[in-house]
Amino acid sequence: MLLRQGAGSGLAGNGLQVYMLRRKPSMAFAPGAMVFPGGSVDRRDADERVAWTGPAAAQWGRIFDAPPDLARALVCAAVRETFEESGVLLAGESPESVVADTTSEEWEADRRALLDRSISLAELLGRRRLVLRADLLRAWSRWITPVIEPRRFDTRFFAAALPAGQRTRDVGGEASAVAWIAPAEALAAGRSGELALMPPTMVSLTELAACGDLETVLTGPRTVAPIIPEVQLREGAVWLTVPGIRAYPA
Repeated sequence: MLLRQGAGSGLAGNGLQVYMLRRKPSMAFAPGAMVFPGGSVDRRDADERVAWTGPAAAQWGRIFDAPPDLARALVCAAVRETFEESGVLLAGESPESVVADTTSEEWEADRRALLDRSISLAELLGRRRLVLRADLLRAWSRWITPVIEPRRFDTRFFAAALPAGQRTRDVGGEASAVAWIAPAEALAAGRSGELALMPPTMVSLTELAACGDLETVLTGPRTVAPIIPEVQLREGAVWLTVPGIRAYPA
């Protein structure tokens, strides 16, 4: 979840905003849904050659209940996918700096190279002499799809602030549209049917709206535990029960 303290008029106002993408209708999974940047872990994301600053992989592993190599891969995947899907890179030339601009043609070539897997994150950072800023990420939640689903995912959610000087851009790919939106505004659009929101997205937006501002999101109390929705048959209808929201017909 890429976040910023908003600027502008409307319901978003100057409050918290989150960057979201509308998945293309042709996608096999969640077509048309509004989602956060993200994707699958690449086996090369666990490469120990990735220059790294911030909490160690073992510390991330304790948070996510994962061995250090998987924890490293999860953090690297979060940074890589955010760059691939928004053009924002959580890395800098030193542990105290962050890349100021990633909109040049050279950066776009690097982003596309990551997308087509012709280079790895470790190779990109090494060539540009950058270090991954793991300290800019915050572990948010862990969602596991219901046991009856034919396609199952074990997904970790992170939160991060948009680095100063960087800006998102519509890079296409899996998204048909992108937007900065206030969590409450996205939830209202989901309830009205204007936006399609999956349960993890809906719950995350509800939590962001309750935080109210960026500082609370990044520093407030947070516990990460696996969330596994349950599918139940009641009164002739299929219901999905998820912590944080009321049950509703699937």
